[in-house]
This record gives sequence, structure tokens and C-alpha cells, in this order.
Amino acid sequence: MGLMTSVEINVTSLVDVAFTLLVIFIITAPILQSGVEIQVPQAPSDPISSPEGVIVTIDREGQIFIGDARASWSEFMPALEDAVRNRQASNVYVRGDADVPYGEVLRVLGTIKQMDIAAVGLVAEPPRPGGAGG
Repeated sequence: MGLMTSVEINVTSLVDVAFTLLVIFIITAPILQSGVEIQVPQAPSDPISSPEGVIVTIDREGQIFIGDARASWSEFMPALEDAVRNRQASNVYVRGDADVPYGEVLRVLGTIKQMDIAAVGLVAEPPRPGGAGG
């Protein structure tokens, strides 16, 4: 019979690489969450409780973004339906810049309400202590 030898695999370097990747993902995840820069208005609000929702952003110029992807008015509804279907989301959150006209936000909300969405939320920044909002 042949001689049986046991082979031990050194996993120390593999664990180091895994922890390094974990730290990188932890640091970059909040940055990737909302790539469109806007100034959200301040109002008493609760934090978003369901991160599974699709975020629709309206920037200062009135451009619409679904996640980080820009959408024109003609492609907004089909693109939002695709995003909701792909993420299997039941909620949509609207982030509007403080300088966006009220009519633009209502137009987006009206389009979202035509879809079969369980809940639509408006994203606001909580008032800062001692600031104009508080």
C-alpha cells in the first residue's frame, strides 16, 4: 500500500484578503447608495425604514434619476417599472432638491401613483438643532 500524507492548506492569506474586501465594501456601500448630489429640504422626518425601495431623485435642474440612472420624462415610467420589478421593491422614495419647483415633484408623484406601488415616501433631511428648521 502507498503512504498516505495529509495536506494542510494555509488559509491565513485568504482570510486577510476576505477581511480587506469586507472593509472596502463597508466603506463604499453608503457612498454607492445615492450618487446624485442634491440639497434635500429639512423637515421633521423618520429615517427610511426599508432600504429595498427604489429611490427616485429630482435634481435642481428638474432632471430625474432612478437610482443613479438618468431618465427622461418619456422613459421615466417604463424605467421605474423595470427598476421596481428588478429589485422586487414595494416602496418608492422620492428625493427632491430644495430648489425644485413643487409642480415637478407633483408630476413625478402623479406618474408613480399610476403604477401599482404599495407606498411612496418623500425623503427629507431632519432639522439641525439650532438651525432654521428647528
